[in-house]
Amino acid sequence: MEATIKDVAKLAGVSVATISRVLNNSAAVSPETTEKVNEAIKALNYKPNFLGRNLRKRETNVILALVPSTEQTYYSQILHGMQIEALNHGYDIFMSTTNSYRPHEERLLGMLKNRTVDAAILMGTVLDDVTLSELSKNYCIALCCEPRQGSDVLTVLIDNEKAAYDAVKYLISIGHRRIGMVSTEVRAPSSVERENGYIRALGESGIEFDERYIFRDSYDYTSGMKAAEYFNRMKNRPTAVFAISDFLAAGVVKKATELGFDIGREFSVIGFDNISMTEMYTPSITTVEQPCFEIGKTVARLVVENISGQNHKGRICLDHRLVFRQSTEKK
Repeated sequence: MEATIKDVAKLAGVSVATISRVLNNSAAVSPETTEKVNEAIKALNYKPNFLGRNLRKRETNVILALVPSTEQTYYSQILHGMQIEALNHGYDIFMSTTNSYRPHEERLLGMLKNRTVDAAILMGTVLDDVTLSELSKNYCIALCCEPRQGSDVLTVLIDNEKAAYDAVKYLISIGHRRIGMVSTEVRAPSSVERENGYIRALGESGIEFDERYIFRDSYDYTSGMKAAEYFNRMKNRPTAVFAISDFLAAGVVKKATELGFDIGREFSVIGFDNISMTEMYTPSITTVEQPCFEIGKTVARLVVENISGQNHKGRICLDHRLVFRQSTEKK
């Protein structure tokens, strides 16, 4: 049988409380007693149950990070930022995917109720605003990238509407008047906000919004290809396209090139996220960059501060920027 803390206390000739203080590096124990306890631990090959001890303290030093899927490659930089910042504060990040399936997401969030994690960061959620707000009253949670309008949960992201507005305004500034948009049938809050930015940019530039110029399907690369085919069939086809993700933009560029479009000069494309493929693609793709690493660091820091008793709430917006490449050479 494995040695228990009582066995260590008996061998060292001290109380169980003293053993606990030594394990917690308490200054209330003399160096002589500490040495005696450590010798007993070594002699008995005692392995402390740190998980059980942390649960009794209501601390695990673990933060749960939930992502809808692993298909969006910009998540990797966000998670990297989270891990670096969390480690600086003595925390670990435990990541899991939900596949946007509510029962699975709720089961994972049960780790908060079981006190096997101290907090949860959700990079997209299928939970409704009421559920999120109730959850935040009892547990430390935060949203990352995907906002929820009706909740006051801490959310770290960029201003999606302004980012889309800036992208479309740039297309207008280089001479485009017929601008298509590739969005999704999944009405994620970020997608809706990007559509709103697209519509606002057109309106402020005196361009009438036409619903036919928005193509909606899935987030898949092939949906971008379908969008290019759809726009090509239009009588007054767009001369530029803004896509809500780089995968969609890459699909547009791929199919438009096959259709004989002169990408950049005749037909401009802007994506969103600035994933690595946009720079490596031929032609390279202009995009909206999210500061993913900084988003990850920021949300991890604020969550750790909330665990410690602070009360960060609401939206924290970081700056985006346009990254110009070959797909939007000036006309």
